[in-house]
Amino acid sequence: MNEITHWTAILGPAKVVGHGLHSTYVRFSVLALSSIFFLVDPFAAIPSFIAITSGADSKRRRAMAIKASLTCFIVLTAFAVAGRLIFRMFGITLPAFEIAGGLILLLIGIDMLEARRSPTQEASEETQEGASKEDAGIVPLGIPMLAGPGAISSVMVLVGSSPTAWQMVAILSAIAITAFASYGVLNGADRLRRVLGETGIRILVRIMGLLLMALAVQFFVNGLTDLGVIAKQD
Repeated sequence: MNEITHWTAILGPAKVVGHGLHSTYVRFSVLALSSIFFLVDPFAAIPSFIAITSGADSKRRRAMAIKASLTCFIVLTAFAVAGRLIFRMFGITLPAFEIAGGLILLLIGIDMLEARRSPTQEASEETQEGASKEDAGIVPLGIPMLAGPGAISSVMVLVGSSPTAWQMVAILSAIAITAFASYGVLNGADRLRRVLGETGIRILVRIMGLLLMALAVQFFVNGLTDLGVIAKQD
């Protein structure tokens, strides 16, 4: 399966209006941003962030939000840059990682459809431990709450097909945008919770969970197709 066909299979047969939006560059960039953002899912981290930073003043909360977002950016960027090296080092093929990543994303998506945080992203013990820490910006807020196994898997799948230079730029840009958006969400967690309410946050999480499950199934199908288990559709 060549590179364009591979990413076309991921994106599906959706038709986009306008010549520019038909571009493979735009479609890949949208895929990278959406998959990474849905997996980081800063909106679902709002309740935990508020619980962990309860009693802290606005300056300290802002500092924790910055640390969490920077940690997310550094971790995901590291896996993006070293992704192909990790594949070669452990002898992992892209189809195998697509299937494994798809399963992880599917489990996270199921939890998101129930409007709850997946244990692969955040355990109750980690939230309790974070609340007792003087500074929980790096652990557990940055990792694994933001940069968890699902987000790392998504980045690894994106870089696993030996992307071109512009695709790497798209992946790194998606990581940077997601990290910046995560800072905005966490820094304004109290305001967002008041505006959206618990119901609004749950609706957002469920919508992202549905889209994430569709992406997870497509990763899984792509892995089986690359292995020859499923016939490639021309």
